[in-house]
Amino acid sequence: MGFVTPAEVVAGYLAAFDDADPDAIARWVTHDFVNEHTAALGGGCVGRDAYRSRLPGFLAMFAQLHYDVDEIVADGDRSVAAYTMHAEFRGSPTTVRGVMRFVVHGDEIAHRTDYWDSLQFLLQVDPEVRTQLAHWLP
Repeated sequence: MGFVTPAEVVAGYLAAFDDADPDAIARWVTHDFVNEHTAALGGGCVGRDAYRSRLPGFLAMFAQLHYDVDEIVADGDRSVAAYTMHAEFRGSPTTVRGVMRFVVHGDEIAHRTDYWDSLQFLLQVDPEVRTQLAHWLP
């Protein structure tokens, strides 16, 4: 793949999830890729091989995964993508909004930090959570 802008790299990476192909997704990251999550339900890892090994389970858990990219802002080797993730989790449709920060080296992503709302996810897929938190919810 020839050199593309950091915003194009980020867009290509997020689009790769549409095909649910772990190799096609992992192709977008560096060998020493840092995958960081800030949400309580997220878990990070370091290295393309570690990331690639986790993708089949993630993709199986989130069937028909698709990221609608709301906006990508890039400055030098840094990009930020606001997104809305759509998927089915154990048969339940889910929609989660979030933002990812990226550091891009050439045509690969070296570091990704994902900020997503794990409570909104739980409220969509676990009726017990909604019941327990009903007095705090609108």
